Amino acid sequence: MRLHPTLGGNGDAAGWTLLVVGLSLAIAVSSARPYAGGWNDGSRLATVECLVDFHTLAIDRSIFVQVPPPEESQPPYPLDEPELLRTGTLDKLWIHGQFYSDKSPVPAFLLAGAYEAWQWCTNATARQRPGSFCYWMTLASSGIAYVIAVTCMYHLGRALRLRLPLRLAVTASFALATVALPYVRHVNNHILLLAVAAALFLCLARLAEEMKTGTASIATLLILGGLVGLGYTIDLGAGPVLLLCTAAVLAYRCPRPVSFCWFALAALPWLVLHHGVNYMVGGSFTPANAVAEYFDWPGCPFNAQNMTGSWKHASVLHFLVYAADLLVGKRGFLGHNLPLCVALPALLVLLRRRRQEWPELLLTGSWCAGTWLLYAATSNNSSGQCCSIRWFVPLLAPGYYVMAVFLREYPGLGWVFGILSSWGGVLAALMWWQGTWMKHMIPFYWPLQVAAFLTLAIYWNQRRRSQDRQSRGSIQRPAPSQAA
Repeated sequence: MRLHPTLGGNGDAAGWTLLVVGLSLAIAVSSARPYAGGWNDGSRLATVECLVDFHTLAIDRSIFVQVPPPEESQPPYPLDEPELLRTGTLDKLWIHGQFYSDKSPVPAFLLAGAYEAWQWCTNATARQRPGSFCYWMTLASSGIAYVIAVTCMYHLGRALRLRLPLRLAVTASFALATVALPYVRHVNNHILLLAVAAALFLCLARLAEEMKTGTASIATLLILGGLVGLGYTIDLGAGPVLLLCTAAVLAYRCPRPVSFCWFALAALPWLVLHHGVNYMVGGSFTPANAVAEYFDWPGCPFNAQNMTGSWKHASVLHFLVYAADLLVGKRGFLGHNLPLCVALPALLVLLRRRRQEWPELLLTGSWCAGTWLLYAATSNNSSGQCCSIRWFVPLLAPGYYVMAVFLREYPGLGWVFGILSSWGGVLAALMWWQGTWMKHMIPFYWPLQVAAFLTLAIYWNQRRRSQDRQSRGSIQRPAPSQAA
């Protein structure tokens, strides 16, 4: 028996999936830039170039470090930011007489495979065709991650039994009304972890369904472990918190020790790879970019006072103000992702009513709060020059998981989500235009915030008045028996 697609049956699921993949891929293809837009992606691309061309993690010989005069480089020039044109990337560490990227190494190993494939197709190197190199590496990393994240969000709506119109609305909001859109333009780890997180929540939703029959498949456990292991290597702030929270959910859903063993078996190789490479380069198992001595080189813009990794506040009050600013300040994550303003009250309502997804909902709250507090305690630079707070980009996945469950339970409140998503789309378009590594606020940022919440207030007032009129009309209208 075929179920109607809006009720969660297979229906024309393949057609909708192809549409979601096609549109998200078109956005990724048109968004990727043929140059490095800042120190951040220049540093990552330098590692990829040197891994393949020079078989080393040291980036001294990279075009993103040793920048030639513009007239000697083939257009389009691989660097777009004026500071990069003068100095090359400054996101680098001085270790044992060589420069290394201060970014996590494992994603660079994965992207190096894409660079090998690009070389095989073009018979060129990054130095020979820098524009093409930057474009295709961006598409192979951030672009593919964006497509995966958006597609997983659509299927997450199916797994949570969200009706088709709301499922498509949540997917469109995630793709077009958040910072996911500007982060597709350049190479960065944050959208990679967003893709991992979206796939992880989809896997957790399917694990919950499997456990209704009493057992979880080995494949699901391996995928779950592999995802959290990969996430750990991408971001040493959000990744470890995600690993611990996911392990706790798994322990609740699958209390059998053998299930946890399969999970750990898939996660462990990623952890060993990351810490092994980190030790090989810096002689320490701690994150290399948390070692102050590695930033001790002439012209380095970072020092013990502004680098991330240790307590950075003069008082608890300063910490609280800074933590709040990360969420609602001029670069605040909630202000740049307006639909997420629904997530926190929705999470509290859902946890209070103990829905069947409460372990996963508790995971979302724990991961988001843990990541926020960790970065708030160990930083003071609001994640540097970038769109909003780059560290929090992966938190879009748990935020939208909460909203999907909430809209399934309370579809009548979809108008709130719709209004915030509409204004969020305007903000996202401006963020896309400004780029990933923007230095200033989004144009009209505060007026757009006011407009969004003013629209909510006006629409809510109109609905309340309409309901009051209907209520008065039903009271004054006599019943049929009385009229007779």
